[in-house]
Amino acid sequence: MRAGTVVGRVAACAVAVAACSGTSSTPSAASIGARVTAGRPFPADRCAQNRAAGTINYVSGYDYAAAASIVDVLVAKRRGYYDAMCLDVHIAPGLASSNYGSVADNEVQFSSSGSFGELAGAPTPQATAQSPTPGLVALAVEGKSAIDTLIVKPGLAPTLASLRGATIGIKGALPPSIQAMLATAGLVDGTDYTTRQLDGFDPVSQLAGPQVTAITGFQSNEPGQLERAGVPFSTFEPSSVGIPGSFGVIYTNRTFLDAHPTAAVDFMRATMYALTEAITDPGSASMVAVDYINDHGNPNNLSPEGEAFRWQTESKVIVESTPKDEPIGIPDAQLLQREIDADAAVGLFGGNAPDISDLYDRSVLTTIYNPSRAVIWPVF
Repeated sequence: MRAGTVVGRVAACAVAVAACSGTSSTPSAASIGARVTAGRPFPADRCAQNRAAGTINYVSGYDYAAAASIVDVLVAKRRGYYDAMCLDVHIAPGLASSNYGSVADNEVQFSSSGSFGELAGAPTPQATAQSPTPGLVALAVEGKSAIDTLIVKPGLAPTLASLRGATIGIKGALPPSIQAMLATAGLVDGTDYTTRQLDGFDPVSQLAGPQVTAITGFQSNEPGQLERAGVPFSTFEPSSVGIPGSFGVIYTNRTFLDAHPTAAVDFMRATMYALTEAITDPGSASMVAVDYINDHGNPNNLSPEGEAFRWQTESKVIVESTPKDEPIGIPDAQLLQREIDADAAVGLFGGNAPDISDLYDRSVLTTIYNPSRAVIWPVF
């Protein structure tokens, strides 16, 4: 493997890594095993420890989309970075809402969540003294802002306040960040506007429907589809009015993290190494995703143009939402708490923000970066 070329790109990447606020829930988890040194061979005993973890299953949050917390795993797998860490990683496409229980039960070791708030409210089996259930643990939060967007028919709502009385089309549920954004204009769901369930995933037909004034979506998806179809629209984005949020969350379970700490660290080492490469060369990264999509039969009719737009958009937001003096991907306790508090304020978690101290672990990613803000990567 020609590691040196990629190492140069990693070191040159503008996305910096350094210490940030917050505390890790298991500070010793990343310190077990022989140390990995940049430019030196991968330690043989650490390799043996990683192989002892057996097959590591990763299931994606949405097909093989070129999205944060998915495309970086695909690039790492395609480039052989997990193999370089002596890890036997099996990947499969999935849907975020269906994966939480499987990860909690350690049937799946890693997966992707759409946001930290989504992870915090995920339904998982309840632990008991007789049958303890492993908890979910976020190891990377790649996007540190909300990526939701409210897409409005042209000319109908020049301001948020003018959406009073509107009907908003949704897929499943109204995103908390959209709900919080509308609340800043004094608009309350069910009182000042109504929501309507949408069929399918085609924003062109959804926005054209006479029943809705606006539809919800993601900055990295629906706007691109509408632009390519020549459909005019306007948007309101929660991030533009200071609503906190996140996206691109990679999580595991406490059982796997405690039993195989070096494997967990090195899975994330390879993934973050691939993430930096994917940010540096988004076009190539999105094509890796397209290859996986096509090899899987493309059941969701994803297009090369759509995946290129998706990753161009999300990689840009990742860079812009990561403070220049903070590391890429490392969970930030203060930002995560702000997100959970904002979600609770609009009725999630029964209106009471849960304790999130055990729901993330900073120590895993902090150990993979060096002081010059590059992933510590050995030579092979």
